[in-house]
Amino acid sequence: MGDSFQDFTLAAVQAAPVYLDRDASIEKACGLIEQAGARGADLAVFGETWVSGYASFAAWANHPAFGGLLRKFVLNGVEIPSPATDALCRAARQAGCDVAIGVAERDGTTGGSIYATLLFIGREGVILGKHRKLKPTMYERTVWGEGDGSSLRLYERPYGKLGGLNCWEHQMVLPGYSLISQGLQVHAGVWPGGTFTRQEVLSRAFAMQSAAYVVMVGGLLRESDIPADIRDLAMTIDGRVRHLVTPCDGDSAIIGPDGEFLAGPLLNEEGILTAKGNTGTVMFQKMIADHAGHYTRPDVFEFRVNRTSKRIAEFRETAGDVRLVHKAIGEGAISSRGDLLGALDDLNIDLERLPRESA
Repeated sequence: MGDSFQDFTLAAVQAAPVYLDRDASIEKACGLIEQAGARGADLAVFGETWVSGYASFAAWANHPAFGGLLRKFVLNGVEIPSPATDALCRAARQAGCDVAIGVAERDGTTGGSIYATLLFIGREGVILGKHRKLKPTMYERTVWGEGDGSSLRLYERPYGKLGGLNCWEHQMVLPGYSLISQGLQVHAGVWPGGTFTRQEVLSRAFAMQSAAYVVMVGGLLRESDIPADIRDLAMTIDGRVRHLVTPCDGDSAIIGPDGEFLAGPLLNEEGILTAKGNTGTVMFQKMIADHAGHYTRPDVFEFRVNRTSKRIAEFRETAGDVRLVHKAIGEGAISSRGDLLGALDDLNIDLERLPRESA
């Protein structure tokens, strides 16, 4: 009879965050995760930087209000891990579904850098991983740092191989191919939200190229969702009034491996879209065009990804480690050259970099 696969349920959560309010946004997200779980979702996906909203104000850095908005944006950043992510993990566990949610991740070391991060949480209530956007687009570079290749990974879930990208990483081509080459089956495609981002054409194309289900989720921010004290902040350019915080209309949908819509698009309203998926359908579509298998030419093209985490600084405390080794030799715990090399390796001590008197 061959292999058979159970259906699974995907959910696209389109809702407005509590703009620039991390704690209130987390509370709302937890309620939405509960709702998605109640609808049988195996995976619930939220939009880009859903916590606590997309920084469209970054386009107007010369406005007098920019500094105050940036300060609020940083102060409401999400560190990973933190009480905010703990709450999301509890919600995922209670709902019994995986979660992929965009957060404005604040650097836990310096506190002064923000990343557009897609956070993956398992139904077990644990953080599976995170992906920082590799290249912020245009004015986004004013507020977001760059990620690295260490997070271009898939997560083995009961329903399939899960991955995800932020916004125009789908336009970059190569980040998407790095996931396709690992056998992507279910994809969280998260966006700031809106037809202006070209998210439909890029997401549908990516679904076909990857032969994977794409949960395309855009951010929603209507005029009524923008806090009253910043709603009217604007600049007049060439006679046109441009607001600092731009409304977003969502435009969320769930797309099948053939590029066709299974649910949505949903515009300008909150809602949870759901659709059924099946890994067997993914396999069938990959038989038509498997871009990591028969539909590629490795004899013509070579593709290499650097998945090393970028290192800002390296600190060594070799002297103290060497004293431990000397003590172990004196006590007889190290009695051969093999023991010594093993101990140095365990302590990550490079013999070539030892001080001469210690070597």
